[in-house]
Amino acid sequence: MIVVADAGPLIALARIGRFDLLRLLYGQLHIPLAVRDEVVASGRGRPGAAEVSTAAWIHTVEVRDVTAIQLLGERLDAGESEAIVLAIQLAADLLLIDEARGRRVAEARGLKKVGAIGALIAAKKQGLVPEVTPLLDALRAAGFRMDEDLYRTGRMLAGED
Repeated sequence: MIVVADAGPLIALARIGRFDLLRLLYGQLHIPLAVRDEVVASGRGRPGAAEVSTAAWIHTVEVRDVTAIQLLGERLDAGESEAIVLAIQLAADLLLIDEARGRRVAEARGLKKVGAIGALIAAKKQGLVPEVTPLLDALRAAGFRMDEDLYRTGRMLAGED
């Protein structure tokens, strides 16, 4: 399975100490240079930076279609733009992305996507975590933007409502 990640899910799961779930769920991840820079260089000393910089199972890949990145860059940040273009370039099975605008753009391009919450739900379904609700609460406490509808939907999809 080819999985490409944007910075958001990497940082969110690192914030709650569950970065390990990404390796357990997906085996390996591919990230574009802009995502690596955002998490490791710009995020030095913050959640996700050490995890991404030392994870041998995360592969940084150069995105070839500079024009596509520039076009998406009019609406999205560099990491999101490169992650979407890289997912297309690699014919990825899944794109990990949280930001709503990026998710809409990915969907319009026919990409299957999931965010940090979807990864937590998948982890429960695979028996990697016993409950999702405490992890959703931890995400909220860590500053992850999640409205009440998303919180309830996450709990419902995890069978915890």
